[in-house]
Amino acid sequence: MSDFEVILYEKKDDKGYITLNRPKFLNAYNIKMRDELFEALSAAKDDPEVAVIILKAAGEKAFCAGADLSEFLTAPPPVAARQVRFERDVWGLFLSIQKPIICALHGYVLGSGIEMAMCCDIRVASEDAKFGVPEMGLGIIPAAGGSQTIPRIVGRGYAMEMLLSGRWITSAEAKKIKMVNRVVARAELLPTVEKLADTIRGYNLDALEYAKRAIVDGLDLPLPQGLELEARLGNLLLF
Repeated sequence: MSDFEVILYEKKDDKGYITLNRPKFLNAYNIKMRDELFEALSAAKDDPEVAVIILKAAGEKAFCAGADLSEFLTAPPPVAARQVRFERDVWGLFLSIQKPIICALHGYVLGSGIEMAMCCDIRVASEDAKFGVPEMGLGIIPAAGGSQTIPRIVGRGYAMEMLLSGRWITSAEAKKIKMVNRVVARAELLPTVEKLADTIRGYNLDALEYAKRAIVDGLDLPLPQGLELEARLGNLLLF
């Protein structure tokens, strides 16, 4: 178990568990969480004993209800306050990790919560989860990747509606638009994620890394170049 204040980090059976731990504040993303999340992700990324990373949250009400506005939007001017958020590139770190990352989502998944989830590889939600991007109502835009990651996952139309209207959606609708992979009962959320992680960690670690690289990097390439990338990575496992 870690000695962090607002993040819990622990290892068990080749799995690295990162838990957002501000339940009294609906796990709102603040500067302390940014710094500790950066450290926990770095530790999991560099640890050869960690094959799969599980991101989850403490408490019953929320995975993450967005950024802590008392820190990010109260200092004049607001832009300067929000800039603090990017002193450590947590989102870039998420995307640089070659190990599979599975996210367990429950309750409120808003703003920064969605942005974290979109940086994960597989998203499992409980039936009570609610998703929303509230930045437009604050006179700002999603600036931690939401305007880029959400449309890449759910498509332009759904992303436009969520980002421009601020409409929240249920876990059932999130699954329909492919924002999440699975929806399960609240009591089955962590067991489902752990079972999936246990299946994944049983495979060859190099194969897992190369498969993730082939998918992530290949999506930014034309199909012929993507097939070439797949062949190169596949050959690395044979020789």
